[in-house]
Amino acid sequence: MTAPTAPTGAGGLTPEECPAPLDAEVAEFEQEFAATPGKTPLVIKLLVAATFVVILNETTMINAIPRLMVDFDIDYRAAQWLSTVFMLTMAAVIPLTGWFLQRVTTRTAYAVAMSTFFAGTALAAAAPLYEVLLAGRVVQAVGTAVMMPLLMTTLMTVVAERDRGRVMGQVTLAISVAPALGPAISGVILDLGSWRMIFVVMLPIAAGVGLAGMRQLENVGEPQVSSVSWLSVVLAASGFATLVYGLSEIGAGSWTGPVLIVGAGALLVGAFAAYQLRLQRTDVPLLDLRTLKHRTYAVSLLLMAAAFMAFLGSMILLPLYLQNVRGLSELQTGLLVMPGGIAMGLLGPQVGKVYDRFGSRVLVIPGSIGMVLALAALSRIGADTPYVLILGLHVVLMGCLAAIFTPVFTIGLGDLPPTLYSHGSSLLGTLQQVAGAIGTATLVVVMDVRSDDLLDSGATKADALLGGLQWALAVGAIIGLVVIALSLLLPSKVDAPEGAPGH
Repeated sequence: MTAPTAPTGAGGLTPEECPAPLDAEVAEFEQEFAATPGKTPLVIKLLVAATFVVILNETTMINAIPRLMVDFDIDYRAAQWLSTVFMLTMAAVIPLTGWFLQRVTTRTAYAVAMSTFFAGTALAAAAPLYEVLLAGRVVQAVGTAVMMPLLMTTLMTVVAERDRGRVMGQVTLAISVAPALGPAISGVILDLGSWRMIFVVMLPIAAGVGLAGMRQLENVGEPQVSSVSWLSVVLAASGFATLVYGLSEIGAGSWTGPVLIVGAGALLVGAFAAYQLRLQRTDVPLLDLRTLKHRTYAVSLLLMAAAFMAFLGSMILLPLYLQNVRGLSELQTGLLVMPGGIAMGLLGPQVGKVYDRFGSRVLVIPGSIGMVLALAALSRIGADTPYVLILGLHVVLMGCLAAIFTPVFTIGLGDLPPTLYSHGSSLLGTLQQVAGAIGTATLVVVMDVRSDDLLDSGATKADALLGGLQWALAVGAIIGLVVIALSLLLPSKVDAPEGAPGH
């Protein structure tokens, strides 16, 4: 394979060919933050705020599922697609953002992301049909898909290696805490009105954050001129969507059709990967898979995928248990899961500081073990388990996930040279969303299959649902064992690559 190409400047010029004053301005901008330890750049704060707002919507529909099933006369599998399609769209679009972020300025990328998200939110709020609501979620996800890599790539560009743990702890608020708080916030909103209020409340917030960002945001680096492989876009989108759709259909009837769909999806994803390897030799790939040649990044990628399978898959189950088994309202459900999200948010910056001082292993290994134990304990909940115990287990689970996500994001991307930051963050975001979608679909299938077996055996509907939830949470704990194994392969720290801030 050829070595990664040097980043180009405006008009396709290499850094050596760019005018000296422009080169000096970019270097001075990046050096300003690299030389100021303890300072979080304003550009990062603005992007974190915007990313929190857009990612919050990834899980806001979880609490609304029972109500949506009634309003649109759909079953649970169809309703959960309002969350799954969000993740699938992000997985399909994020690979394109690596190319997009290199081609446009920071302000342009931000404007595209926030305006697209606003349009999708407005469409969802007014949706008269389930299909229109689904389309609104797709448009929302397109905007969100741009924000995540934009935040990660900008952070890796302007923050020195010695400060990344602390700053990444703040970023954890957007990437991990927002999905955790989504069901809690939507539960409070649903107590006040219909599910449409979730989107109506979000409209002025998205508009305010978007306009504030555009007034204060500065451009980071310089755009490049490059082409995009649309065949790669088609292969990635169709492959990942087909794979997860097939998994979601397993157990719904005959197993033959879904298994064939899963196989077709796997082949398309394999074709996408093979085509990227070919493009690396002759052209610019949509996703540069040379990132996988960096061992720590590759391990971090797999670890995050497994963790998000367990995390997002389990998140959709707990509100279902609280509402359909225990009979809690959306508000009560939201209030019960809110402390876990708050705990993750409060721990994120502290975890980052510990990482900066001691490295990843003292956080990720205990966090992985704690995650598995918490999921295993949740898999034993019954119809009369004390609420204080459920709340405590959920807080422990969220705290353990905070100990995993911040160090793994930081050490994984920190293993890459600056030329691969945008590709590394795009690949990480893509696999994270695909893994979350697969985890959600897989655990829902496990729950449905087990529930149907218990119903056929004469169990009541409530007991059958509880039995299905227990099995699904147990599968989440089994997935967590993969996280433990991978955590043992991570180093405590990585050396800053040549050309990285603070090197």
